[in-house]
Amino acid sequence: MKNPAPMSSLSLEGVRKVYDNGFVAVPGLDLEVADGELVVLVGPSGCGKSTTLRMIAGLESITDGRLSIGGRVVNDVPPKDRDIAMVFQSYALYPHMSVFENLAFALKLRKTPKAEIARRVTRAAEILQLGAVLDRRPRQLSGGQRQRVALGRAIVREPQLFLFDEPLSNLDAKLRVEMRREILRLHRRLGATSVYVTHDQTEAMTLGDRIVVMRDGVVQQADTPLNVYARPANRFVAGFIGSPAMNFLPGRVEGALFRSEAGNVTVPLPDAAVRRLGGAGAVVAGIRPEDVGLEDGGEVARGPAGAEFVVDVVEPMGGESHVYARAGEHEVVARTASRALPRPGQPVRLSFPAERLHFFDASTGATLCNPGGDPRG
Repeated sequence: MKNPAPMSSLSLEGVRKVYDNGFVAVPGLDLEVADGELVVLVGPSGCGKSTTLRMIAGLESITDGRLSIGGRVVNDVPPKDRDIAMVFQSYALYPHMSVFENLAFALKLRKTPKAEIARRVTRAAEILQLGAVLDRRPRQLSGGQRQRVALGRAIVREPQLFLFDEPLSNLDAKLRVEMRREILRLHRRLGATSVYVTHDQTEAMTLGDRIVVMRDGVVQQADTPLNVYARPANRFVAGFIGSPAMNFLPGRVEGALFRSEAGNVTVPLPDAAVRRLGGAGAVVAGIRPEDVGLEDGGEVARGPAGAEFVVDVVEPMGGESHVYARAGEHEVVARTASRALPRPGQPVRLSFPAERLHFFDASTGATLCNPGGDPRG
């Protein structure tokens, strides 16, 4: 069953937010969200993602630029007239009201006919599997059920645009996983245009049709989750997306070789990478933990890309383990499914396959080439 309300695109053109004290929260943001798309804004605390969402909602004024919903410029339109629904981090349910009454409250304020209220609440309860608890009060619900009620209040409004402001932050780890699935099912069923804000890159990767990585109010990259992971636009994106984070090895390109600053890692480069990096000099090589070679027993084939490290910490995670190893000031983490793990303090050789290396400009952090020597883009 699709939402009968018309879907809507969202457009931000040069949108800025400058506070009265002169602080520039968002220096100028351009973003297009297509009809029915779920876009996730992600980044560290203070990156401007929540400010951006609040400007979309009308809870923050826009200093400059143009914000459009469904082709209508809404810069000066009050929140109640923007045809949006917002789900907050806090459930904000009325404790003295039943689930039905909580779901129906906003519609009653709008003087929606009773039959229409009943239709919308019944539909939302069916979608979110709340039919059995409509007579209960919030205190009688689990955390997951309360969050479903908060989602239901947004659904009954049948808006053009859904906005989610870190709605899963108050849930425990198990519930967060369950509610991520609920939100994905909800999006698939409604096909609603949605903007979702989170600092959790796992949520971003699993929920978004596209993810927008932000830093200091500036979009660093907007792309599909897999492209952001495999082809990061710069070192910040590469380090922020992925857990454990990408390993970085400062060094230099010398002819057809990459040589680490510590001198213990030397990797022959493929021709495509040599052509792309020719004359680059100082660079930072990056490699995902799952691409670092670590064989059973903590030894790797002693090829030219192998390097000596000492195990610092081993984190067994169940189906895989994270092995942190150091060489001087440089730490590298390898993700491995091996059950024969090295011990802390044990010397190991790690390998860094040339075809899995990313290279970044040492000064700007911009991506010079992705694995195999391909340029970004």
